[in-house]
Parts: sequence; structure tokens; C-alpha cells
Amino acid sequence: MVYMEIKRHILANLLEDFNDRNTAIMVGARQAGKTFLLKKIEAEAIARGSQTSFFDLEQPDVLARFNTSDDEIVKLLCGSGEIIFIDEFHYIKNASHIFKAIFDRGKKGKIYASGSSSLEIHKHLKESLAGRKIIYQIYPCSFAEVGQVITKHTFEYYCKYGGMPALIHTENENKKMLILTDILQSYLMKDIKSLIKEENIRAFNSLLFLLAQYQGSIVTTSSLAKEVGLTARTIESYLEILSQTYVNFPLHSFSLNYGNELKKSKKYYLYDLGIRNALLKNFAPLGDRKDTGAIVESFVFLELNKRLSPETEIRFWKLKDGTEVDFIWIKNQKPYPIEVKTSCRQGEIPKGITAFINRYPDTKKAFVVNNNFSGEATYRDARIYFVKLKDAALVPDQV
Repeated sequence: MVYMEIKRHILANLLEDFNDRNTAIMVGARQAGKTFLLKKIEAEAIARGSQTSFFDLEQPDVLARFNTSDDEIVKLLCGSGEIIFIDEFHYIKNASHIFKAIFDRGKKGKIYASGSSSLEIHKHLKESLAGRKIIYQIYPCSFAEVGQVITKHTFEYYCKYGGMPALIHTENENKKMLILTDILQSYLMKDIKSLIKEENIRAFNSLLFLLAQYQGSIVTTSSLAKEVGLTARTIESYLEILSQTYVNFPLHSFSLNYGNELKKSKKYYLYDLGIRNALLKNFAPLGDRKDTGAIVESFVFLELNKRLSPETEIRFWKLKDGTEVDFIWIKNQKPYPIEVKTSCRQGEIPKGITAFINRYPDTKKAFVVNNNFSGEATYRDARIYFVKLKDAALVPDQV
């Protein structure tokens, strides 16, 4: 395989922030590409003639330099060039105070920082940095980004191995699986071990497995608690940890208080399909699996999730009789139903879509993401768009 560097789409946004004095903070799961992006921005800064410094705080000798007073750290950073890069910045005690002190000194230049745990990040980024920081969520590579390198059978690859950058230039399939397993172990050892009791690590692993197994299905904390053997309150705290470490995304139900709509139900999606397969220990081809529907639905969710912005959110919709729509994309409080079908006949509008439009007649657009065809149809006053799976990430552009 000829090495081809992936062009991360978010890099343009990060570079646009170059001349803004606000601290730019990249958050996301381990090995999702944050360090790569920091290095790319540093290279661009050097190309523009800026003096830079890069601090990787997971290196013991580098971290030791920050084991001093806040004033000394401020002096260190202020004397380290115009553009400062700090990888895994949450290892710095009182980071918000230090960043604020640098900002308030009027230092020319900027800080780019990254972190993998919002539990630690929010602990350090207190209200003192309000208005002085911009946070960017970094995800594993999107389907389109993976497709820059994996040009054949891209969809099958993505459903099997996901978008973790470390895998994309690795040809050996066994090595890909080993890398995914190592990422999981690193997460458990570095992020989780300090957050939960040692004796509960096994139960936490069981919860991760169940979330992978039930991905895309409605589950309750009480049912998870029963299977894992912990209290519902403990399960809720573990789910919060998974969310705050960017590994698991909860999806809430959509409802405007009609009596027969599910209101407090949740679905859960792990952040990467390859990680899910590693948890399940199942890397069988898509066509040989019993959970094909869950994989395809998860693919669409992960593509949509990467497109979220301050005015949007994703939910799902389900009636008590079982009628449902996989996703509701909400933009400026207007809902757009999205149904995922592994196969459907041309022009056939899924029952869930028609039920949603009947319930919410102001709906003007709906989407059927499928593997067969693209096109349009009409139901009542709504335009129904049939979108191919590989184009799922483009749905938000059409609302």
C-alpha cells in the first residue's frame, strides 16, 4: 500500500482559528487523531514563520517540567514561542488558571491543547476560561476520510474496522485487530482505572460488551444493571463515564408529549464500529453476520453524529405499538425523520416515516437511507429523499 496521508476535514476549521487568541481545545477518544492534528497545525504554523513549542504530557520527562508552581508553568509557556501545543493537557493541575493567566497577559500567539477525558477536562476548565476557549470534538475518521486511502470495498472495510486512524495504513488484518484491542486496553488502563473501583473493572467490561451487543436497541439502566450485577445508580455513573470519555453516545427519544410516544427511552452507540467489533470479538464480513442491520444503522448514526453543530441534535422516535423512525435530525427545533433500510424497493416509503408525518404534518422533508438507490417521492406535504448509504453524511446538507 502506497502511503497517503488522510486529509482530516476538521483541519480547515482548526486553521481558521489560527489568528484567534482563544485557547483551542480538541477533545475526543484516545487515538482518534488529536495528536496528528496538533502536529499538522504546528507544521502550518512553522511554515507561516511562527515560533512553536510542543509538549506531550504523556511523556514522563515532559510532564516533570510541569510539576511545579502555576507561576513557573506560566513563565515556561510564555517563553516557549508564539504558538504552544499541549497534548493531553489535563495532566496540568489548574490548567484553566494557567491558560487564563497567559491570555490575560496579552501574550502574542495562541495555545492549542488536546484531551481524552472530559471528566478531567471539565475539572480543569472552570468558568475562568469562559469566552477564552473554543472546544472542537475530534472523532475517528469519517467514511469519506477513510475512502481517501481505502478505495476498494470501502463500506465493507468501514463496517469491519471503523475509522481509527492507526489502522488505515496497516495492511495485515490480524494486526488491525490487535491495534483495536490495544486501543481498548489503553482506554481501560489510562482513563477508566482511576475512575472506578478495581473490583468493578470486570463489571465495567461486561457493560461495554452489553452496549456493543445491544447497540441501536432501546435499553434501560435497570436491565443493564440486572445483567451486569450492579445497581442501576452505578450503571448510570458508568454510562456517564463512557459518555464523558467520548466512547459511548446516548440517544434520547423524540416526543412532543403525545400519549403513545416513548419519552424517556434511550439507545446507545459506541464511537467506532471497529471498537464495537473488537468488544464483540467478531470481525466477520458484513454479509455473514446476524447483526447487519445494527451495523448499518450504527454507520449512519456515526456519520450523522460527526455533523452535529450548536443548532442541531439527533434523537429517535418510537410509538408504544412498535412503530419507529431510526433517527430524528433536529435543526433549529424542526424535526427531520431519517429511516435506515438495508434494502427497500424504489419509491417505497417506510411505515415509520409515514406515521411520523401523519403525527407531525408540518414535516417538510424526510430521508430514507438505503443500499439500493437514490431518488425522491412525496407523502402528503413532505418530500421524501432516498439517499444511498455512502452518502449518509450529506443528509444534514439537505435540511
